[in-house]
Amino acid sequence: MKQLPAIAAVVALVLAGCAARSVDLRRIVIWHQMRVDERVILESQLARYMKLHPDIRVEAVYKETETLRSDFIIGAIARQGPDLVYGPSDQIGPFQVMDIIAPLEPYLDSGWIASINPKGLTWYKGHLYQVADKLGNHLTLVYNKKLITHPPATDSELIAAGQRLTDRRTGQYGLVWNYTEPFFFIPFMSGFGGWVMDDEGHPTLNSAGTINGLKFVRDLRDKYHIIPAEADYNAADALFKDGRAAMIVNGDWSWSGYKKAGIDIGIAPLPVITSTGLPCAPMISPKGFSLNANVPPEKIPLIIDLLKFLMEGENQLETAKILNTMPTLKALYDDPFIRNDEILINSQKQIERGRPMPVVPELRAIWDAMRPSYQAVLGGAKTPEEAAEDMQILAIKKIEEMNE
Repeated sequence: MKQLPAIAAVVALVLAGCAARSVDLRRIVIWHQMRVDERVILESQLARYMKLHPDIRVEAVYKETETLRSDFIIGAIARQGPDLVYGPSDQIGPFQVMDIIAPLEPYLDSGWIASINPKGLTWYKGHLYQVADKLGNHLTLVYNKKLITHPPATDSELIAAGQRLTDRRTGQYGLVWNYTEPFFFIPFMSGFGGWVMDDEGHPTLNSAGTINGLKFVRDLRDKYHIIPAEADYNAADALFKDGRAAMIVNGDWSWSGYKKAGIDIGIAPLPVITSTGLPCAPMISPKGFSLNANVPPEKIPLIIDLLKFLMEGENQLETAKILNTMPTLKALYDDPFIRNDEILINSQKQIERGRPMPVVPELRAIWDAMRPSYQAVLGGAKTPEEAAEDMQILAIKKIEEMNE
């Protein structure tokens, strides 16, 4: 398989003669793409770790998701980069194909691994390449309790509530979300029985599920008039924070921000599509730590000690209480806060209804193939049938190019 992204092959040639970095065994570097509120918690936890281990220095470096991926590829190929890289599980496939992350199971005993929810362990090609401290990274229906007290359970209820709560003349909407981006389309595609690929990684975009999902999203805007004529992520987010939207489809990363904006939010699973009987199933992706393949063996025990510290129940529970994220340590599921928190209860319901995000490198090609035709439907340039066929053709082409 061709290395991903394509620049990696060039970088490998340019840096082939580079000498390996000098190793500081008492310095650990983590690259991550955590948002601000997550970073504050991480820095606090790292400060506690360094207080317990005053001879160790841990540095956490923030990078935007795409920058993190490309920088890690470039750094790891040059036998450099961080010791640990943190992010969503879909980066595992590309990193593994390039042999820049190392299996973790040789350094973690079976009892410790068994203490983690299996959904928080990303195994790929028979090896454990990521251990997550957060489950989900998933979309749900978020609603403003001031405007709606009972969230819709079905698509027909969603439409009825949306029409009741929408007044376009005043800029008030029943529902908003970043509906122009394929990731945010997935729940509606899956609700109509579609999915992005089969078990062998082959794209499955030219399906009735894709077509009917496209029609549904278009109808929410053009037939039922319950969503704005245009809305990217920032516009939808602002409408909800300003109290001008009753409901928003957004991820667990957004909930604390809505609380800080003074919105009394509720969380509910996305609705069931009545014509199929299927729930709108978002992609579920754990977020966690992977080990740079270039870490020298003598340093690995130190890094594993830090990893286990960050995964401890006290630290995961702290994050859950502040951010309402679902922890991965199974023992925490009996904690009164986890059992009784309304948001986490409904988040868990959505996780159970969701589908794991594929970690294979081909997923990136599928996203790139979906986007232009999906947006062409919204722009009126293609029918849903044409778009589904074109998505499939382009996805196959892009995957073939990856594998040349």
